[in-house]
Amino acid sequence: MKLADWIGLLGLITALLLLWSLRDVLILLFAAIVIAMAICTLVGVLQQRTSCSRPLALLLALLSLVLVGITVATVVIPPFISQFQQLLEQLPEAARTLVGLIREWQSWATQAVYGRGGSGAIWLQQLFPEGWPGSSALSDGLSSGLGGGVRGLLGLAGNLGNGLLRLLFVLAVSLMIAVQPGAYRQVFVLLVPSFYRRRFRAILTLCGEALSSWMVGLLISSLFVAILAGLGLLMLGVKLVVANALLAGLLNVIPNVGPTLSTVFPMAVALLENPWKALAVLVLYVLVQNVESYLITPSVMQHQVQLLPGLTLSAQFVFTVLFGPLGLLMALPLAVVLQVFIREILIHDILDPWRQRRRLA
Repeated sequence: MKLADWIGLLGLITALLLLWSLRDVLILLFAAIVIAMAICTLVGVLQQRTSCSRPLALLLALLSLVLVGITVATVVIPPFISQFQQLLEQLPEAARTLVGLIREWQSWATQAVYGRGGSGAIWLQQLFPEGWPGSSALSDGLSSGLGGGVRGLLGLAGNLGNGLLRLLFVLAVSLMIAVQPGAYRQVFVLLVPSFYRRRFRAILTLCGEALSSWMVGLLISSLFVAILAGLGLLMLGVKLVVANALLAGLLNVIPNVGPTLSTVFPMAVALLENPWKALAVLVLYVLVQNVESYLITPSVMQHQVQLLPGLTLSAQFVFTVLFGPLGLLMALPLAVVLQVFIREILIHDILDPWRQRRRLA
């Protein structure tokens, strides 16, 4: 390698190390881009429906979002916070109830297999000894650990001040991008060589369309999940319906992990009333997720970039390790954008022409 090649390699390594050190800022910038795309999508819908200019549509969109935010903050959030606090307070009692049921089922299974006083149940008793995890200390530790993990997942910040600062940064950048999306897109286009700028501009447009379709579909599917879960819990007579329904809709944003986590809270509430009601809640949430996966999502996301479940789970794991809890929330939009880039740049622009040249040779 020549000296120029070594200098170029050193510059590439330096750039990668710099990007790695700024990964927390980069994920915040990507979150701002996602929010800006949501605003631009709403602006585009208003322009199509009302035939107004873009500045007026942007103003109407921002006013609509502010109005919705105020309504949610005054009508929905107070009962949600109250009921969610009750949910967290009931987790220790639900954990103790679950431990008691496990020990009862263990005793029943032992008597059914070995009879009363059978010595063959020693291995089972050692597997679930008297102190496992029936002690209230360990049960409280498990439930408080779950509650603390949920608070950390929903808070996405070590402290309130840091979280508010990041939120303000994301909102400010997203508004700036939404006001002049073309100018910021041109900045990205200028970062690539001149011969590839027209193609790269088209790829960025495809990424925007994929993100827009994903966000619209996700909003509709989350609303359906929240409504179906709320109606089902109401029919089963489970308490704290508002908090559990909203959690089901909010956690639906996180594939695989979110729906599983949202099932824990209503099952804990139902377990305190009747163990069979907890089983009914589990069946209800399985049905809701199947309806969402096989009926709602295919009908509202016909033009969405299709992601394989294994790739989605892998993206969640990788981006959570790299970026933390915010990476878990941004895993799916990141995967959508990366899939567009891989399909258009790596496959269409690099591998397909290379394969054609190999055939001609």
